Amino acid sequence: MQDHNDDHQNSDEQTGEVLERLEEIRDQLDDEPELESTAPREAFQMWLQANAGKADETVQSYRYRVETLLRYLDREGIDDLADLTTRDVKEFEVERRADPDVGKQTRSNQFGTIRQFLQFCENMNAVSGDVVNALDIPALTKEDKVNTEKLVAERAESILDDLNQFQYASRKHVLFALLWRTTARIGTIRSLDVDDVYLDGDDLERVRDELEAEFPTSVVEEILGDVELPFLWPQHRPETGTALKNGEGGERVINIADWLGDVLASYLRVNRPDVEDDHGREPLLATRKGNGRLSKSAMRNWIYILTQPCEFGGPCPHDRDPEECEAREHGQGSKCPSARSPHKLRTGAITNHRDRGWPISELSDKANTSEELIAGVYDQPEQLVRASHRRSLLEKMEDH
Repeated sequence: MQDHNDDHQNSDEQTGEVLERLEEIRDQLDDEPELESTAPREAFQMWLQANAGKADETVQSYRYRVETLLRYLDREGIDDLADLTTRDVKEFEVERRADPDVGKQTRSNQFGTIRQFLQFCENMNAVSGDVVNALDIPALTKEDKVNTEKLVAERAESILDDLNQFQYASRKHVLFALLWRTTARIGTIRSLDVDDVYLDGDDLERVRDELEAEFPTSVVEEILGDVELPFLWPQHRPETGTALKNGEGGERVINIADWLGDVLASYLRVNRPDVEDDHGREPLLATRKGNGRLSKSAMRNWIYILTQPCEFGGPCPHDRDPEECEAREHGQGSKCPSARSPHKLRTGAITNHRDRGWPISELSDKANTSEELIAGVYDQPEQLVRASHRRSLLEKMEDH
């Protein structure tokens, strides 16, 4: 009888402990702050404002990527982020994975940006941490990261030869040559003013005047003693519409070959329209249309057109009639399977520099990107060319 009473007492004590623990958990849950009601697009605008200091291209990419989530929320009738659940996030994720037009790298970029947006929302107590963590960002291998549709050196040099023969010192010639030879982004080339181009002694005097305002003459002479013309010197000017992707970190001297300096000099003397943009600046790639500075969309379309095999009379590898091909219509240049974007041109240019022996550290400064990105994404080696370069290094070693 005594044993039965002891068992009953122990059971009551265990029950009491469980109830106390449940009460503690309930108190903890009650102490968690409730999510604040926030409309998705209102939060999105706040997030964009928080990123307003970044380059226009970066902000535009943010808009495009997060818009996929916002459209999904609109369609599902979720007008308050506080109502967003982990299930909603997983369903959105599954839907994006099932889209055949969205590649793994594109999806990874989109999800990475969307997670940044959701983390911002979590910080202002609009969504829970579980919602943020529910989105799985695809892990990319090096093969996933590398887009092999670069513009190869042979095609690029052939296009340069055709431009040199048929459209010498035209805006298209200048645009393509600068992109290919400098490895610069299209936004950097668009940002250039006439005064950012240094071709002769008069241009060097401008540098001298600027330096003498800050440094003693002896220091200026020492600096200029090592300077060689020609070169470009892009500047970060967000207040007048031409921010560089890496801000002031994108300001650097870009050396160019003498022949390219001659092309620029001829363009400036003969073909550049004598116009200013809306901010009183003199764009290098000027136009009498719009605000006076060639737009990025126009620049992109020109590159698509120039990289079409039929642009200079070559045969179409896709069995199309150039007279009837839709890719030859205005604004449709990207519809040619052989056409390449400015980004693919940049990838090819960086690879070409590496194939010709440029060290990654030097190329990183020239292209204004990280060594890791060059090695992992942009640098797509032509194996036989790179092996030939290594052979020359080996022969030098054996000679010693």
